[in-house]
Amino acid sequence: MLLSVITVAYKNLAGIEKTWQSLAHLAKAPGITFEWIVVDGDSQDGTAEFLKNLNGKYNLRYVSERDNGIYDAMNKGIEMAHGRYALFLNSGDIFHPEIANVAHQLAAMPLTDNAMVIGDALLDFGDGTKIARLAKPGWYIYHSLPASHQAIFFPVSGLRKHPYDLQYKVSSDYALAAKMYKSGYAFKRIKGLVSEFSMGGVSTSNNVELCHDAKNVQRKILGVPGIIAELSFKFRLRTTGKAKALYNKT
Repeated sequence: MLLSVITVAYKNLAGIEKTWQSLAHLAKAPGITFEWIVVDGDSQDGTAEFLKNLNGKYNLRYVSERDNGIYDAMNKGIEMAHGRYALFLNSGDIFHPEIANVAHQLAAMPLTDNAMVIGDALLDFGDGTKIARLAKPGWYIYHSLPASHQAIFFPVSGLRKHPYDLQYKVSSDYALAAKMYKSGYAFKRIKGLVSEFSMGGVSTSNNVELCHDAKNVQRKILGVPGIIAELSFKFRLRTTGKAKALYNKT
C-alpha cells in the first residue's frame, strides 16, 4: 500500500462527500494503491451512514467515536494506516486533478528513503479566489512548515515514532514535522499540486495562538535562538493576520 489518505471529520457530512468525490482524481493513477481512512468524532449528521453505504470503496475504513480533538483523531488515523506514506486530507479538503502525476513521483521514491515528501497546494478563499502555496526548501522549517499540511506525505513509520503532541493546540502539525526533521527525516520536493483546501480553519481563526504555539516549537524542538524566534513570531503574526483579514472579507 503506497498511501493512506487520512480524513478527520466532525459534523461535516458535506465536506466528507466533497473529499470523497476528489479521491477519483487519485484513483485515475494507474498502479497506485491507496486507502481512505476516516476518523469521525461521533457526528450525528449522517456521516457514519454515508461511509457505511460506500461499502469499502477506495479501501475505506472508518471509525465514528468521540475523541479529544483534531490531533487526537489524527493519531487514531495513524494507528489505522497501512500505507508507506500518509497524507492528511480533512473533511472539505480535496485532491487537485494533478494528484495522479504527483502520486507516480511519490511511488518512484526509493524504498530506503524516509523523507517527508512535499508538494504544492491551493488555498481557496471561497469567493473564487485561489492562491497557490508553493513548497519551500526544507530549511524553512525553522520558520514554518515548508509546505501546506495537506501537501505533505509523511512516512508512516515516522508518524508512529512522532505522533501529534496534544499540548500544541493549533500547531501540532508544525511540532510533528519539526520533531521528524530533527530526528533525521529530510524534506524532499516533488512537482505538482497535491490538494486544495479552504481558508477559515483553526490556523486562520486562531492566528495569534498559532503564532505563540509556533514560537514554542521553534524554541523547544528546533532550538531557534530567542531573538530569531521573536522576529519569526512577528513576521508570522503579520502574514497570518493578512490571511485572516482577506478571508473575513469574503
